[in-house]
Amino acid sequence: MSNIKTVTTIRFQDQRPGTSGLRKKVSTFQQAHYLENFVQALFNTLGGLQGKSLILGGDGRYYNRNAIQVIIKMAAANGLKQLIIGKGGLLSTPAVSCLIRKQQTLGGIVLSASHNPGGPDADFGIKYNIDNGGPAPEKITEMIYQQTLSLQQYHTLDTPDIDLDQIGSQQVESLQVKIIDSVEDYADMMEALFDFENIRSMFQQGFRLCFDAMHAITGPYANEILVKRLGASPQSIIRGTPLTDFGGGHPDPSLDHAKELVEIMSTDKAPDFGAASDGDGDRNMILGKDFFISPSDSLAILTANAQLIPAYRDGLSGVARSMPTSQAVDRVAAALGIECFETPTGWKFFGNLLDSNKITLCGEESFGNGSNHIREKDGLWAVLFWLNIIACSEQNPEQICRSHWQQYGRNYYTRHDYEALDNDIANTIMANLRQQTETLTGKSYAGRNISLSDDFSYRDPVDNSTSPHQGIRICFDDGARIIYRLSGTGTSGATLRIYIETYESDSDKHDRDTQDVLKELIAAANELSAVKTLSERTGPSVIV
Repeated sequence: MSNIKTVTTIRFQDQRPGTSGLRKKVSTFQQAHYLENFVQALFNTLGGLQGKSLILGGDGRYYNRNAIQVIIKMAAANGLKQLIIGKGGLLSTPAVSCLIRKQQTLGGIVLSASHNPGGPDADFGIKYNIDNGGPAPEKITEMIYQQTLSLQQYHTLDTPDIDLDQIGSQQVESLQVKIIDSVEDYADMMEALFDFENIRSMFQQGFRLCFDAMHAITGPYANEILVKRLGASPQSIIRGTPLTDFGGGHPDPSLDHAKELVEIMSTDKAPDFGAASDGDGDRNMILGKDFFISPSDSLAILTANAQLIPAYRDGLSGVARSMPTSQAVDRVAAALGIECFETPTGWKFFGNLLDSNKITLCGEESFGNGSNHIREKDGLWAVLFWLNIIACSEQNPEQICRSHWQQYGRNYYTRHDYEALDNDIANTIMANLRQQTETLTGKSYAGRNISLSDDFSYRDPVDNSTSPHQGIRICFDDGARIIYRLSGTGTSGATLRIYIETYESDSDKHDRDTQDVLKELIAAANELSAVKTLSERTGPSVIV
């Protein structure tokens, strides 16, 4: 190819991927050579691109279309055979995983910063998913990072941009660029997993929902699945048009950021079911009428009711949760006689367990659930799972949750986030806690005795790889826990997350306020970490 350009570049020291790829401010990615360096480092790590195909798409946030044009030219210059791209450059993260597996490609590139804000002054991100459809494991992301530190040049083409809005094939030198419908393959997969006929009948009988797409990627998916295929009213979808800045909102499906949905679900005329998804479509929030289902409870409830779903009627091989996620699902797994695995935070840690059929369902406390249908968490999948349970049980979300607590007990659970901390302060807090773990066992806090105190290290039961320093665990003899970890999803400073949990078996005590139930443990968590003193904060930025 005569128009290949080899560009001499500079190196960047800040391109180590985090929990979900490389996330930075848009302005950082707009620096000369910045995006190109990371993409070339990825291509160098993959090697041998000739004859191979990749999936490419993103959540539609600001800079998404620009980045896709850059990647197309670099893919052609590096010898890739084919790129499969969602129309308009749009693909939800679950859809990318679906397509990687269906098309059997080398992998896929996801352009997203998930639930982080979008816009010229906000966040952008890029991550690589491997050939099983899941996020690249640490050994690959570390290889990419090492490439960025030694990179001297990258390869691109001097060629015009292509039309991302026309379905069909286009040629960029020897690279075939195939623009496809962003929704169809994913929607077909959902229809194969769930009992659409039963759910459709429920809508025909007057069932009402409200789905908040948060002006993010799931709007088109929700319209195709919930409205066109299942028969929900078009008015059921709010904020359904993807916007580059998510309408100025924060595309995080939480009580704080989906306030319009929360208000709708709190009125006397509330729909029967409420749900929201995030920027790239992999997270979910579930609501009943004036009733919030915590993500940890949701995972446990999905596990307990999996036999109602066509795809899971033959039983579950096992389940997994991230270490900070509440232990509610552990009790269900024990009752079902299946194993429950505890992994670090990050969906990539579920990949080996899913591939080896050790688990069928998995989830994290940060509003993410999934199964073996793909290798990502999946927001609309969780919504459809809940709709299928409701259709089969003829109970509303609150009744389903309360019945679950009646049978298994309730795990009172909260997360306190200290956002945008100075990195040195955040690291000092964690270092102090790490030092304390050696002497805490046997001591008493919050009227409980500490039975375990450690810095969680994970050994993968499939490949025996180890991942140390995954969070400080302080466990009490009655099952209560305090967990501390630094988040890997932010772009400004550090976010310290503190998770607090206790178990209550008495159904007469299942209606108490969560923060009140946990107040002694919260006080102990603050005392042990000295977070308020060291951060000079009066309290957390966000309470979930």
